[in-house]
Amino acid sequence: MNTTPAAAPAPADSDAPSVFSVNGLWKVFGPDKAAAKVPGSADADLSAAELRERTGCTAAVRDVTFDVRKGEVFVVMGLSGSGKSTLVRCLTRLIEPTAGSLAIDGEDVLAMDATRLRDLRRHRAAMVFQHFGLLPHRTVLDNVAYGLEIQGVGRGDRRDKAAELVAKVGLDGLEHRRPGQLSGGQQQRVGLARALAADPEVLLFDEPFSALDPLIRREMQEEVARLHHEEGRTMVFITHDLAEALRLGDRIALMRDGRIVQLGTPEEIVGSPADDYVRDFVRDVPREQVLTVRTAMRAATAGEAEQGPALAPATTVVDAIQAVAVSGGPARVVDGGRCLGVVDDAGLLAVVAGLPAPTGRGVAA
Repeated sequence: MNTTPAAAPAPADSDAPSVFSVNGLWKVFGPDKAAAKVPGSADADLSAAELRERTGCTAAVRDVTFDVRKGEVFVVMGLSGSGKSTLVRCLTRLIEPTAGSLAIDGEDVLAMDATRLRDLRRHRAAMVFQHFGLLPHRTVLDNVAYGLEIQGVGRGDRRDKAAELVAKVGLDGLEHRRPGQLSGGQQQRVGLARALAADPEVLLFDEPFSALDPLIRREMQEEVARLHHEEGRTMVFITHDLAEALRLGDRIALMRDGRIVQLGTPEEIVGSPADDYVRDFVRDVPREQVLTVRTAMRAATAGEAEQGPALAPATTVVDAIQAVAVSGGPARVVDGGRCLGVVDDAGLLAVVAGLPAPTGRGVAA
C-alpha cells in the first residue's frame, strides 16, 4: 500500500473558521413517528439488529459531531454500511437529518427554505458523485457549462468559463467530444470541472473514484490534490479506501455503524488508534509513509542543533531515514529557523517497527 501524499499542500490551519459545523446529527430511516423518537431515547444505543427488531428503524448516522475547517480536505471513511454516504448527503439536505444541528458559515441549514437550499446546492456546496451523470448528447464543453446555463449565465460567458475549467482538469483538445467517446477517468474529470464551474465554497465528493481502474484512480487522486494545492478549496471526501483517505486527507473521520469512532490527522489515526477496530483497520499501513519526524524526534544535545541536514516537521519518517542514511548522523528538525530537535536511526527505526521510542526520546519542546 502506497500512502505517500499525491501532492504537498500546506496543512489546513487548525485555527481556521469552520465551514460546516455538525453537532449531534442523526439520520434514522423508518416510519416517521418511530424514527423521530430514536435520538436521545433508550433505543439510541441499541445495535442495528436490535433497533430494527424493536422499532422497525435503521440508524444510518448516530450522534455525529464534527467541524470542517476552511481550506482543508476532510475525509469521511468507513466500510460499506458505515453511514458515510448518508452523512455527506445530509450536509446539503439531499437526505433530511432526523435530529441534531447543521450549519454552513454559521447559517442553520436545517432552517433553510427551498430557495436557500437551492442556493446552497448550486453555489456553496457542489457534489461530485461516483456516477458521473453526464448528458450523453452534449459535448464536454456543454456538460461543464450546464450548471452555468441553469443559472442563466450568457452563452459566451459560460463557454469561456467552461473552456478554462476543461483546461484546468487536463482535458485540453477534448472539448467537442461526447461522454461516450471518453474513458472513465476523463468522464470523471468532466464531472469535476462541472462541479468547479459554480465556484463553490465546498466540494463534496461521494466515493467519486471507486469505479475507476487503479491507475486512473491514482491519477484522479493526484488531480484532486493538485487542485487543492493550487486553490486551497475546502473539500469533503467520502471513501471506503484507507490508502485514498491517507493520501488526500488533512483530517479523517473513521465511521462504523453510523458513528465516528476516531477523528484525527492521518498521523494520529495510524500512530494512535483509538480502539481495536481502528488498530485493525490501519494494521497494514506502512507507518513510515504516514508518520512524521515528530514521532521520532528527541531533544538535541550540545552541537547537534547546529549541524546535520535540516528537515521540516512534516517530513515523513521514510524521507528522514534516507536523509539520516546519507548524512551518517542525526538530522535536525527545523521550523522557522528554530531547531525543534533531532532524529537519528534508532528513533526512526523504532517508529517503523511500532515500538516505543527509546528512553529520553519524543517530541522536543
